[in-house]
Amino acid sequence: MALTALDIYKLLPKTNCKDCGFPTCLAFAMQMAAGKAGIDKCPPASEEAKAALGAASAPPLPRIVVGTGDRAVTLGDEVVLFRHEKTFYHPTAIAISVSDALGDEALEERLRSISALSFERVGQILAVDMVAVRFDSGDPARFAKTASASLARCGKPLLLSGTCAALAAAIREVGASRPLLRPPPGETAAGAALAAAEKLPLAVSARGIEGLAAALAAARAAGATELVADPKPADAAVAVADSIFIRRLAIVHRAQEIAYPTAFDLGQGFPRPFEAACLLLSKYASLLVLDTADPAEIFPLLTLRQNLFTDPQRPIQVDPGIYPIGKISPSSPVLITTNFSLTYFTVRSDVEAAKTPAYLLIAECDGMSVLTAWAAGKFTSESIAALLAESGISGKVDHRTLILPGMVARLSGKIEELSQWRVLVGPQESSALPSYLRRLPPAAFVPVHG
Repeated sequence: MALTALDIYKLLPKTNCKDCGFPTCLAFAMQMAAGKAGIDKCPPASEEAKAALGAASAPPLPRIVVGTGDRAVTLGDEVVLFRHEKTFYHPTAIAISVSDALGDEALEERLRSISALSFERVGQILAVDMVAVRFDSGDPARFAKTASASLARCGKPLLLSGTCAALAAAIREVGASRPLLRPPPGETAAGAALAAAEKLPLAVSARGIEGLAAALAAARAAGATELVADPKPADAAVAVADSIFIRRLAIVHRAQEIAYPTAFDLGQGFPRPFEAACLLLSKYASLLVLDTADPAEIFPLLTLRQNLFTDPQRPIQVDPGIYPIGKISPSSPVLITTNFSLTYFTVRSDVEAAKTPAYLLIAECDGMSVLTAWAAGKFTSESIAALLAESGISGKVDHRTLILPGMVARLSGKIEELSQWRVLVGPQESSALPSYLRRLPPAAFVPVHG
């Protein structure tokens, strides 16, 4: 049973020293009970207290690592139900399946298509995370060969789904890459013993919450310690319900017997897998397995995942400064916007579409969009005038004309007064920039003399 705040408080030094960042030891104990602070933040704590409180400060969902190196995937290690309470740390991993029954040419084409599932959005590379190898051939040697080829071709962590005989054969080939093992429900204990012996993570599958709890107990009894829970739902509605129940049991009730990262196999005939994937991305799934490698289905999921797992308190942003676009010259236009990454890449794309070389001046606004930054007092006439004076842009162009986003047109007069730059009010929407820039007469950028 999880310790209460009062239980934790009794083990603390009660000095109210504030070294932990909280005003009192009781406030710190309440944060520890909520899983939002650790005993390592309390320097005066005794060794006995640190030992006793170690479990209390551990994440409600344990941290499971699949793979090695910079491509390793972390599952679990979450402490809240809702992102606004703190944040979500580890995006749902997406695995694409490969059948070991494919011929050599079909296998190579399948692995090529999985490797190609990658694209850039707002400065981040979005890609699938894992390859799930299915044991369909009935030949453990073929399964091991497919696992080895998948690792070599894609370089991604593996989920190995098969009988214990097939898993043992594959481990001899790819065990050093730290795959996630997924034996069938009837071989849970044997799979757990294999995972324990090889020190590998194990996905435990069983129908429903109660069946899953029993299967997890059997896996622990067989020596497995790094577990992932798969409740084997029949459809999307059951999958979402199971995922929510498991997360609430872990976070709210600290039910350690079932508090594990969750995996959902949405392939092999699962009804409406795309719909289920969208819902489970939003509701706590740690790992999704899909049979499709169609970019038209995968890329929307990756975009949704990026939106969900971007910390709203730390939006994606680019570095402030001067960004030349195209073959710039001293007479090139100067545009300004904020350092919100989506704003930057949208504006840059539209300027490039205009085929008009230009300078894009990026203001430091804590990653806020134009209107949000203006409302927060971070994109103001004063800050823009200061940027024009301090950024060095005046040394790169021979004119003093600035194109301002149309949404903050009201700032133009004060900017002109403070900076001695002429301000042109641009369009409200970035999509109108190409036609706007093409219509600008050369006289808009008259060189400054003297």
